[in-house]
Amino acid sequence: MPLPTVKEGGVTSLKERGNLFEIATRQIDKAMKLINIDPDVAQILAQPKNELIVNFPVRMDNGKFVMFKGYRVQHNNILGPYKGGMRYHQEANLDEMKALASWMTYKSALHEIPFGGGKGGIKVDPRQHSKAELERITRRFTAALGSNIGPEYDIPAPDVNTNSQTMVWMMDTYMNIVGTGDRNTVRGVVTGKSVTSGGSHGRAEATGQGVVHCITEWARDRNFNLDGCHVIIQGFGNVGSYAARLLSQKGAVIVGVGDAGGYIANSEGINPHKLGEHVHKTGSVAGYKGAQKIERADFFGLDAHIFVPAALELELGVPEAKALKVKMVVEGANGPTYPEAEDILIGKGIDVIPDILCNSGGVIVSYYEWLQNKRAEQWELDDVLDRLERRMKQTWATVRHYVTVNKTDWRTASYAIGLERLQHCYRERGIFP
Repeated sequence: MPLPTVKEGGVTSLKERGNLFEIATRQIDKAMKLINIDPDVAQILAQPKNELIVNFPVRMDNGKFVMFKGYRVQHNNILGPYKGGMRYHQEANLDEMKALASWMTYKSALHEIPFGGGKGGIKVDPRQHSKAELERITRRFTAALGSNIGPEYDIPAPDVNTNSQTMVWMMDTYMNIVGTGDRNTVRGVVTGKSVTSGGSHGRAEATGQGVVHCITEWARDRNFNLDGCHVIIQGFGNVGSYAARLLSQKGAVIVGVGDAGGYIANSEGINPHKLGEHVHKTGSVAGYKGAQKIERADFFGLDAHIFVPAALELELGVPEAKALKVKMVVEGANGPTYPEAEDILIGKGIDVIPDILCNSGGVIVSYYEWLQNKRAEQWELDDVLDRLERRMKQTWATVRHYVTVNKTDWRTASYAIGLERLQHCYRERGIFP
């Protein structure tokens, strides 16, 4: 029996949080109305092109076989190959994948990256399996997907509970499926690989770096001094931990952090490097000696200027929105905010910077990794990070202008820009046959 999802401060199943695809659809509909989208284009974008479910057996360490369910949703590829993460979670489901895949479509379109949107994963709790079992699960899943992924068709990446090792296993499995003559031409079948296996410098910190670029641009626009400002972060995995380190370098003070294990606070500041070491050893921020334990409700009421939700989706509801005292919410996670909560935040004068704008550093550097693989190149770290910074600042300026001209919120503006680019492409290309 799979373990329930541990929601910070209590146990809540993903199903109890609401249908993620319905919530995503509500967000996108608002932007569709703003641009008065062509009904035919809206109809095409309303559902994914392909929804794949595979069931496959894997031998466990004890010799017994267990059946696993895997997903890959391919939302849209009018602008380029499907692109999106693979997550391993005990409550992974089709509607969740549909929502995340559609967000990837609009994220790529917003940043003018020649990718479409996809998402996938396996219904599994990776904490219950050895590394050897996870390798066999990953390889068997990749083999089950077969030609439904490929460097010019659908390109997976890491997501919740997956990492560069997972991607290397997927790449190696795919390489061995396609045949010896083409093996080294298909490294780009996945991104987020280790550097030694064809990954890109800068990919690990890319999403957190993108979040911080948006915070920096917001601060410049608002004439706000980040030096000494207080930040609270929910989730201390890849995105949250890198964002914390980069913000601390700018003088920001991390006063509260929470994850599935609990919440901690220290008004004098939490050292992100030491906390990162603690999380690496224990798996949670809970028990960190450099801060005191607090309740989840108290975390959202902390005196802070910036809140970075970097955990799972739908963590920021109406009670949390009412409790927040910050000036800015910058979404490091995908879909962390309920629409009703966002309305409250905006009504309080809090700027909500949406996920498809600010957490897109990962897909941007994934695109650079894909290019490096196609060209058999490896770019220097400074080159990758410079390109990422230019792209993030360019998109920020585009969205800011759209917000000002159309007098709308940042999320609707971000979706509207992506939708207009997709609509323009459909109008030019038409529908075959």
